[in-house]
Amino acid sequence: MENMDYNTPEEFLRQTRDIINIPNKYFIWIVWGILLLVTLGSSFYSIGPDEVGIIRRFGKYATTTSPGLHWKLPLNIDKLNKVKVTYIYKEEFGFRTMQPGVSTKYSHKGYLDESSMLTGDLNVLIVDWIVQYKIKDPVKLLFNIRDPRTTIRDISESVMRQVVGDYSVSEVLTTRRLEVDQSVQDKIQEILDSYESGIAILTVKLQDVNPPDQVKPSFNEVNEAKQEKEKMINQAWEQYNKLIPRAKGEAEKTIREAEGYALQRVNTAQGEADRFEATWNAYKTAKEVTRKRLYLETLSEVLPRASKIYILDPREKSILPLLQLEKKSE
Repeated sequence: MENMDYNTPEEFLRQTRDIINIPNKYFIWIVWGILLLVTLGSSFYSIGPDEVGIIRRFGKYATTTSPGLHWKLPLNIDKLNKVKVTYIYKEEFGFRTMQPGVSTKYSHKGYLDESSMLTGDLNVLIVDWIVQYKIKDPVKLLFNIRDPRTTIRDISESVMRQVVGDYSVSEVLTTRRLEVDQSVQDKIQEILDSYESGIAILTVKLQDVNPPDQVKPSFNEVNEAKQEKEKMINQAWEQYNKLIPRAKGEAEKTIREAEGYALQRVNTAQGEADRFEATWNAYKTAKEVTRKRLYLETLSEVLPRASKIYILDPREKSILPLLQLEKKSE
């Protein structure tokens, strides 16, 4: 077939009709049918279950369509953008996942520039972290952000450097990791909201945080010394918690026993005083009776404790004969 040059659409249609040898009246209908099919084919579209469709009419936002089959105006009058609104996106910093799965493989080569950071106490750390996000407002995403992925990466790296610079190296390595995560997440979300980006940050999580390889042995020695210090402090507190409560308990027991003894002595003395006063009053009222009662009460207390009892005759001038008689009987 010879090469053909067409100067006008009419010339193209005429030569095409001559080649396929179709009568003129049928050829026109065939062309219109093809155009109609192409138009209808470009008008129908489907939205997946995790997506929404954003329709722009002459570049201006028109409507948002839900999952399913839909129709739009053809010939680029309506333009469609599909946005995944349930999918969770992830950005990795300081490393990349090369092969996900049970035995996931990572690569750290070539990413040192984005992971090297300076802490508040002027130490260098290699910080790896991830950012997970999703689209909460696809209209704002399409109209306000030119490159969402680049924007999120630039903001995340800037904020992470700022937050790490507010903490010491030991805090970022150990005690304040969760606090760093939350602070970075809040700051990233605040910046994205100020851009009206339509992006929701779900997670910011530190992964590996290590000192550079050149100073890692020194860091390990410092960490071991700190761990030993913490161990000794914890042991001291353990002894303190054992001995101090015991000593306090014994001191409290001694105080309570002394207070009880003092109360007992006071009550006893008070009772003795009251009894003596009552006896004195009775004696003043009836001296002979009181004297005899006291005598009998004293005997009732003394006699049970006596091992031998001697009854003397008032006419007897001496008790020696009685004692000698008892000795003979023995």
